[in-house]
Amino acid sequence: MPRSDWTDLPDAMSRAITARTGPVLSTRSAPTGNHADVAITVRTADGAVFVKAARKLDADRDGPEVWSLRRESAIAPHAPPLAPRLLWQEEAGGWMALGFEHVPGRTAVFTPGSPDLDLLAQVVHTLQDHPCPDAVDLNVEQRWANLTDDVSPMAGDTLLHTDLNPKNLIIDENDHVHVVDWALTSRGAPWIEIGQLIPWLILDGHSPTQAEAWATRFTSWSTTPPPTIDLYSHLATKFWQHRSDNHPAPWMPPYLDAWKQWTTYRTHAP
Repeated sequence: MPRSDWTDLPDAMSRAITARTGPVLSTRSAPTGNHADVAITVRTADGAVFVKAARKLDADRDGPEVWSLRRESAIAPHAPPLAPRLLWQEEAGGWMALGFEHVPGRTAVFTPGSPDLDLLAQVVHTLQDHPCPDAVDLNVEQRWANLTDDVSPMAGDTLLHTDLNPKNLIIDENDHVHVVDWALTSRGAPWIEIGQLIPWLILDGHSPTQAEAWATRFTSWSTTPPPTIDLYSHLATKFWQHRSDNHPAPWMPPYLDAWKQWTTYRTHAP
């Protein structure tokens, strides 16, 4: 489903936002992302703000997109410096909106040999050195709890972004990385963050062998028993197959195929 834009916001929400930002001179919709109904850069005389907004199911009931925004709002005060600052939050007209510091820059490139891969590694290390705040209420292992009897190998207390795809890494002119979209932030075993990256590396041109070679720079990955990673790969592939079958989206088929490539590789690797 295509995103809405500024003109689709109810008047009450538009007024609430402009009370925060000042008169809006222009808006530009974000080209990617799926955790909000509206994701736009709002430009005013005082600068730019990135706004994410979602409609409630009704006046007293949040839907999945609003839940995502509430999680981002709760985590924002405790997130690592990598995250753009949350400036304000508004609820009006049956919608919820968050205003974030606007970060200009380019999205990351994960192709083999890209210098951004070193920046990505720094992001992972920064995340794993940052204490997991109490505000993080998702346990990553629960994603796969309905697919197996024991998900304890994926459990832990490390801060995990879990969605470090190239579009969620904004690199500014000074090569500083800003990580956006914290809706799925979870706690779990540290190696899960690296495992979540493998399909994105494959999508950007790595073979499964190359992707796993990149992953070996992380001690948490290298010291995890291979059968545990096999289980995770298998469960994640099943999870995304189910999602693709029941909630299809244009971006899912290649992403699911990357998971399948990796799982097949692990199944047949010596």
